[in-house]
Amino acid sequence: MPLEGWWTDLALEPEDVDELYRQHATSEQFHSEFKTDLDLERLPSGKFATNALVMALAAFAYNILRFIGQTALIAPLEPVRHSAKRRRLRTVIQELMYLAGQLRKMYEHKSARCRITAPSLRQTTDFSMIKTPK
Repeated sequence: MPLEGWWTDLALEPEDVDELYRQHATSEQFHSEFKTDLDLERLPSGKFATNALVMALAAFAYNILRFIGQTALIAPLEPVRHSAKRRRLRTVIQELMYLAGQLRKMYEHKSARCRITAPSLRQTTDFSMIKTPK
């Protein structure tokens, strides 16, 4: 019979302590995603000002990608893979690259009408109004 025990000096009810540690684990997941998906395990410079700029730009990119991921999550044609509350940045980046590849293919074929769909960015787009250079 497995037995788990925890010691804490927090003046909280056991349920509140559990929730506090669950939120801490969620925070750690966001930190891990920020570092790995944006490739920031090691900062590029020994200069504080340079690293501060890199972190500010990374935070900006992170927020944009999270917005895109959350918007795609509630898209009307979004396929239900599993109940998710958020998309990882690597998934959002992958699907944006997939969308860019479809746009490039459409441009190369110079088709007047093209349907572009991405698994999570499930928006059907009509590009018939775009004029291609001759």
